[in-house]
Amino acid sequence: MTVELVAVERRLWSGKASFVLARTTEGELGIMPGHEPTLAQLEEAGVVRIDPVDGSPLTVAVHGGFLSIGPETVSILAEFAEQADEIDVRRAQSALDRASGDEPDEVAARKRAEVRLKAAESAGSN
Repeated sequence: MTVELVAVERRLWSGKASFVLARTTEGELGIMPGHEPTLAQLEEAGVVRIDPVDGSPLTVAVHGGFLSIGPETVSILAEFAEQADEIDVRRAQSALDRASGDEPDEVAARKRAEVRLKAAESAGSN
């Protein structure tokens, strides 16, 4: 299936994949070729994994957006997305440490930092 991952500021990845794993507001969704057409809202802060037909899996921290699935296409349209190998782990950890309050902005910042660290960890980044 053809997969395209686009954030507001750039296209992160496009190509053929055998599997996509994404977290939506309704739960985790595993997508293979021939999946039923679906439109879903991505979780505010989640990890997306793409298994390309050729190459290593791609792990991305995604913040908000939508997922559109057709029989042979998957489009991931994110507000912000960052590939695991681009994540500065120290900076993400520092952001997590700073976001310790219960205010909505701090809770959102904490979730974003946690998902960035989770993506980096699952991809083996340092």
